[in-house]
Amino acid sequence: MVIRSVTLALLGLFFFTGLLCAQDYKVDEVIIAGTRRVDPGMILAAAAIDPGPTVSADNIDRATQAIFRLARFSDVRADLEEKDGKSVLIFTVVERPLVRAVKFAGNKELSEEKLRALITIKPPDLYDATVLDRNIEAVLRAYKEAGYYAAKVEPQLEVSDLNEAIITLNCIEGDEILIDSIGFEGNKAFTDKELKKGMETRERWFLSWMTGRGAYQEEVLNNDLSLLTDRYFDQGYIQVKVHQPQVTMIKENRYLDILIEIEEGEQYRIGAVEVAGDLLRSREELIALLGLPSGQLFSRKKLREGMMKINDLYADEGYAYVNVAPLSKVDPEARTVDLTIEIEKSFLVTTRKIAITGNSKTIDKVIRREMMLNEGENFSATKIKESRRRIQNLGFFEEVKIATEKADSPTAMDLLVEVKEKPTGTFSLGFGYSTIDGFIGQTSVTQDNLLGRGYKGNLSAAIGSKSTTYQFGLLDPHFLDTDLTLGFDLYRTDREWTDFSKKANGGNLKLGIPFSYNVRSFFVYRYEEKEIYDVSPSASLSIRDQEGYSTLSSIYASLSRNTTDYRMDPRTGSLSSASIEFAGLGGTEKFVKYELDHRRFYPLFWKFVFSAHGRLGYVQEVGSEPIPIDERYYLGGLSSLRGFESREVGPRIKTVTSDSSGNPIVSGYEYTGGTKVGYGNLEITFPLIEESGFKGVIFYDAGNTWAEDQDYFSDVRHSAGFGLRWMSPLGPLRLEWGKNLDQREGEASSDLQFSIGTMF
Repeated sequence: MVIRSVTLALLGLFFFTGLLCAQDYKVDEVIIAGTRRVDPGMILAAAAIDPGPTVSADNIDRATQAIFRLARFSDVRADLEEKDGKSVLIFTVVERPLVRAVKFAGNKELSEEKLRALITIKPPDLYDATVLDRNIEAVLRAYKEAGYYAAKVEPQLEVSDLNEAIITLNCIEGDEILIDSIGFEGNKAFTDKELKKGMETRERWFLSWMTGRGAYQEEVLNNDLSLLTDRYFDQGYIQVKVHQPQVTMIKENRYLDILIEIEEGEQYRIGAVEVAGDLLRSREELIALLGLPSGQLFSRKKLREGMMKINDLYADEGYAYVNVAPLSKVDPEARTVDLTIEIEKSFLVTTRKIAITGNSKTIDKVIRREMMLNEGENFSATKIKESRRRIQNLGFFEEVKIATEKADSPTAMDLLVEVKEKPTGTFSLGFGYSTIDGFIGQTSVTQDNLLGRGYKGNLSAAIGSKSTTYQFGLLDPHFLDTDLTLGFDLYRTDREWTDFSKKANGGNLKLGIPFSYNVRSFFVYRYEEKEIYDVSPSASLSIRDQEGYSTLSSIYASLSRNTTDYRMDPRTGSLSSASIEFAGLGGTEKFVKYELDHRRFYPLFWKFVFSAHGRLGYVQEVGSEPIPIDERYYLGGLSSLRGFESREVGPRIKTVTSDSSGNPIVSGYEYTGGTKVGYGNLEITFPLIEESGFKGVIFYDAGNTWAEDQDYFSDVRHSAGFGLRWMSPLGPLRLEWGKNLDQREGEASSDLQFSIGTMF
């Protein structure tokens, strides 16, 4: 048998092209070779070439390409052979392996779960080298974002005799590469330090191993280029160009240097300012609202803010689809930008329907009563923002979104309130510690959203070395679906102080009456039976006189105002309250107590928050009854003046004992409490590890308590210090050290106080 083979691939050389294209072949039979899984009939159908006396090279080439387009083969070859006197066209295919698994090796810093989410090869896919390359690029990008800029990924392909493959991606992570320095070139308006302050990308520091600062993330750096551009635009540099950074690996590929080139251009000011279109206010009012007077440096940020104010003005009037657009004209010679604000108010829109989703536990009315905007009312952007803040302040939800949706009519709009609930009830069994009460074993059940109706309930017990407390309380913030608050508490306490111990059984009834969302009055009736016992022999006469049983029956009234942005962790706003308590509605104890309290929050740079707090109080005798010892004012400790031990700031007397010879000696001081109190706290809190909720605090405290015959602020004590705060799983943790700035006899120079647990 004579077999003659002609490989058509060799016939495709350029200098034979014209000849071959003109040549036809006789084909007696077409067969497929090399298949393992693919049906040869499917390949023949794709090739669409039939035996005949005139089969051209073009026909064979097109058939070969058609087989390739099936995307199932890594190689296709066409051969023309003569077998037993017949001319046979053979398409030999090499099937791509079937991927049975994609594995990872060497990955320690990035989890397999994170890496697998990047892989688009889904077994049993056919192996595709191009797709694999794209997957490797995605994995490398993930490593770069995590700071492993020198990471490598080496693929390993294992193909079995059954033509089935396992892909192993070997990750050579290397060390995390941190940014050593960030530099700039061409900047004159701002120093390097000023520019770096406005960037999220940071240079490494000595705590980078813990905080992650200095990690290189390409997406973050690209966003920083936009932030830098915005900074220049906000200072009138409207032609600034911030070029792509030059990233260089240094110090044996352990660190990165970043250089950013900037072309600042000229600085421009505001020229003429006009408003045009549908004006709801006078031209002068709208220009003033824009906040960009002629002659001021051009600022894109202020322009956006001014346009948003105009937008909100119209949206609050019901024009939900208002369009506020700036038209600018640049004068290079005068270096000015003329602005014309075009306003198109569109339709007057009403709220058709408010739909609430995501509240599987909380009933609708709890959310709906916090809405400032009701169905049928004109649309208002400000009311929507305020509604979201009020729902968030309930403390029941991790996330609150309010979206708008067009209704059937162009003059109506639906509001979609979407919430994501979070656990509002806790059962805890554990321990806590404070420098005041020592160790405390505690168990508690609390629920801030009881039955999904917003009721607040708690049942708790705490047993410690110096105190024991049992408490049960229930509060309905919207009694009978009104704005009234009604609640009660029952409690039993037993607490040991330095010179005496106190037992108390009691309860109270609470009634809250709101005047507005931010202003509320509270009335509390309190009844208490108590006993002062275990009085120290060296205690003062004022303490020994109160030993024994007594009863308290009082009415308390307060007026408070809360304008903070987020009540769980405020950054802006204030808290103010004024209260009076009268004891004498029956019972043996009689007094009147007046108190004023104010706290203000101010946001600073870098998420720092400054707060100022002040408190004044006065307790007054009624008739000739002495003021109860536990109703007098004592300062010292975490809740008042840090740097002093608890209840050791205020009027005091020397305690005298006898030595072995019977001679009197001063053994210490007894703090008798004051009838007047005044103190203030200045604090700056700042994030240390933001993701974990760790915060630092520095503080300055000043104040004192005074006896009846002393004037307010006649003697003021001072302290300063720092500390840590953390909202831990057990509750708020506080560790704060204070320095006594005017130490006196019998006092420590400083005090470190610690508390943790939900009971404090």
